[in-house]
Amino acid sequence: MNIYIASFDIQWKNKDLETLFSPFGEVSSAAIEIDAFTDKSRGFGYVEMPDESQAKSAIEALDKSTVEGHQITVQEAEPKELRRGSYKVGSASVNPYRFKKN
Repeated sequence: MNIYIASFDIQWKNKDLETLFSPFGEVSSAAIEIDAFTDKSRGFGYVEMPDESQAKSAIEALDKSTVEGHQITVQEAEPKELRRGSYKVGSASVNPYRFKKN
């Protein structure tokens, strides 16, 4: 089960998320989302736990709990949607064979 966690200390690393969830069971992965421009934490991340019952007990125990002075939000992550761009790359009106090699 994929778990969403937010509002934790921005100094946290992936290992801190793994340490927080490991008492509840096996953690497959833990990843904090990083801002591409500042290279700093965006304040949320995801933890993957293979056992659904362990994941649900972690969510129940940790949601709205206070960790290092921050009240964190923990919930089941929503499935990621496939997003399409708002414009097409290239143009259908351009004939690729219009330009000939010499």
